[in-house]
Amino acid sequence: MLEKVVIANRGEIALRILRACRELGIKTVAVHSAADRDLKHVLLADESVCIGPASSALSYLNIPALISAAEVTDAVAIHPGYGFLSENADFAERVEQSGFIFIGPRPETIRLMGDKISAIAAMKKAGVPCVPGSDGPLPEDEDEIRALAREIGYPIIIKAAGGGGGRGMRVVHSDAAVLQAVSLTRAEAGSAFGNATVYMEKFLENPRHIEFQVLADQHGNAIHLGERDCSMQRRHQKVLEESPAPGLSDKLRKSMGEICAKACRTIGYRGAGTFEFLYENEEFYFIEMNTRVQVEHPVTEMVTGVDIVKEQLRIAAGEELSHRQKDIVMRGHAVECRINAEDSVKFIPSPGLITRYHAPGGPGVRVDSHIYTGYKVPPHYDSMIGKLITHGDTRESALARMRTALSEIIVEGINTNILLHRNILSDAAFVAGGTNIHYLEKKLGL
Repeated sequence: MLEKVVIANRGEIALRILRACRELGIKTVAVHSAADRDLKHVLLADESVCIGPASSALSYLNIPALISAAEVTDAVAIHPGYGFLSENADFAERVEQSGFIFIGPRPETIRLMGDKISAIAAMKKAGVPCVPGSDGPLPEDEDEIRALAREIGYPIIIKAAGGGGGRGMRVVHSDAAVLQAVSLTRAEAGSAFGNATVYMEKFLENPRHIEFQVLADQHGNAIHLGERDCSMQRRHQKVLEESPAPGLSDKLRKSMGEICAKACRTIGYRGAGTFEFLYENEEFYFIEMNTRVQVEHPVTEMVTGVDIVKEQLRIAAGEELSHRQKDIVMRGHAVECRINAEDSVKFIPSPGLITRYHAPGGPGVRVDSHIYTGYKVPPHYDSMIGKLITHGDTRESALARMRTALSEIIVEGINTNILLHRNILSDAAFVAGGTNIHYLEKKLGL
């Protein structure tokens, strides 16, 4: 097993990684910015290293500083968590070139799946269903672009090859708008991602967002852990997730999961990963693969009993997967609410001092959070301050427990989106199950 790991992240995921390391007897090094000295995992880690000022660019995105932290503490591996440098192939490469273990896929795999065009090509070759599209970068010729859009059929969506997080996308409904959309998306992509390449896909009108969790080791073993429904979104950002997806048959779950596991073996994948799909009219369409642990991984852990972060650590240590596909059984239902430091109506970030905090409890309740009474939420990073997860024998039981948990949780001193989650949990369409990715924005009037 790995002797000492640098946790190259912050907040709840850093604390989650630290807990998994402790269970496996791994020593931990917490790196932190000057603004994050009082983070819970920094206070609990075996060692801590300040890697720069509050700015992410000068701290959590500072590759030399992160590698230096591993060097001065004699660590053997670096866990990137999610966000920041977790899907940066250059970072993974630098880590390995410096003699450390990157707890994640190989750099070349991250690079392959990080470019949406090469990812789609690889998935098609592996037999994964994809959205009808341009099958490559859009040409420069305007007539060719129009002809391609007509062939696919409006509405279409223009996407940045290097995009992510809901950025670099434009929906087009007619010939008159397509050229301007391509031009604007290219400009945005070049500025935001350093890659102006764009491609075209059929725009699905009312899809759900369903993703499959996979694990693969470097010995050729790969399994899936079922699916999550992440359709409750605002501006392409997930708000609430659940597993299993309401209404998905066991037969379809099994077949799609097997396709994803097979794709992992085909591309030589290593570590934890997620295949994201749009699901409409009983059909799945691949959109991207996340080559890291997901924010919403706890719902999968709750229904399968598999500790995904501990599996990441074991895989990085060269061990084989702890489970085989026949061992994976989905039991009950789990729901996760992302708790953000933001206004529930206008969604304006709300950093500041938490004057009072009380976590909910009871059967089937899990709280993944780094906050505590007296903790000051900094203004420099993502607004998520925790995740509330509930599990029950049925979806109805999981939702009932979530309603109770949301009524118990107390966070004072700052604004949070707890009220939004209470509203979602009382919404008739959500309770019925199967809402699409546009439902929440329409409900909120956005």
